[in-house]
Amino acid sequence: MKQNDPNYFKMNRIFKFIGYFLAVLFVGIVVLLASFYESDVPLADLKPKYISDKSQFVPVLGMQVHVRDEGPKSDSIPLVLLHGMSSSLNTWDEVVKSVAGRRRTISVDLPGFGMTGPNPKNQYNFVFYNEFIDSLCLKLGVQKFTLVGNSMGGAIAWNYEITHPGRLDKLVLIDAAGYPQTKEKGSLGFLIASTPVINNLLLYFTPKVLVRKSLETIYFDQNLVTDAQVERFHDIVVREGNRAAALEIFKGSFGKPLGKTNQVKTPTLILWGEFDYLIDVSNADRFNQDIQGSKKVIFSNVGHVPMEEVPGKIADELMNFVGAIK
Repeated sequence: MKQNDPNYFKMNRIFKFIGYFLAVLFVGIVVLLASFYESDVPLADLKPKYISDKSQFVPVLGMQVHVRDEGPKSDSIPLVLLHGMSSSLNTWDEVVKSVAGRRRTISVDLPGFGMTGPNPKNQYNFVFYNEFIDSLCLKLGVQKFTLVGNSMGGAIAWNYEITHPGRLDKLVLIDAAGYPQTKEKGSLGFLIASTPVINNLLLYFTPKVLVRKSLETIYFDQNLVTDAQVERFHDIVVREGNRAAALEIFKGSFGKPLGKTNQVKTPTLILWGEFDYLIDVSNADRFNQDIQGSKKVIFSNVGHVPMEEVPGKIADELMNFVGAIK
């Protein structure tokens, strides 16, 4: 096209306009991302908010693991409580209060989460978490125990059971992972975290609005999505090293389970929220069918974390299942 051609000048103006538009768009995106950028928060800055007088840091596999070991130490078979993805031991707070004095409970911030922070070896799979549970229990002098797990913690729990026959007294699965997803809607945060390339942005951008939207999917009772809850979950996520650990998991670090759910032989209690949008309630039936002799309880009008929505009912079911101090 020649320069004296009228169409040349027209096309030139169009290309300039497109160039200006793209430049403005790029600047806008940079400004927007910059406004949401957050660096990792050191543990020292978070300790005053999330470390209580019941907390202790136990040296395990090169980490200082945040643990709360509560209840009667005379209990020879304690309950070891495992939280889910992007959560912390705080998810068990109200359940522990209800059980206090009746059973010993050991709640823990799993490696990669909470105040424990990342695994120095950057390993997040069933084999590693098996080793972690063994090492932690050895440090605490625990021989036999009941393992209780929610969501990801539930998957870790039943995989531990099938690779450690006879080690557990009982097993409790609360909205546990274990089967391929089918009709779950999921949360916005989990969707972004599972999307290749885009998920890398979560290393630097974790706005509270995203945390709030994710919590609105986790809880059935929306009154629980308070500013305080949003701040707690946000702080847990941005603790130094936790976002990188979570990204490893979302990219598939766990791999395949170490066996099948029908290999579980320990007496098992299955607890589930009726309106779990992350792991559908139909999974409770699958666990119940696959684990011979298991007991199933479904809670009406409850979401993915029954121990936070109906802690009293969870405590009652646990006590009915495990009984008095042994």
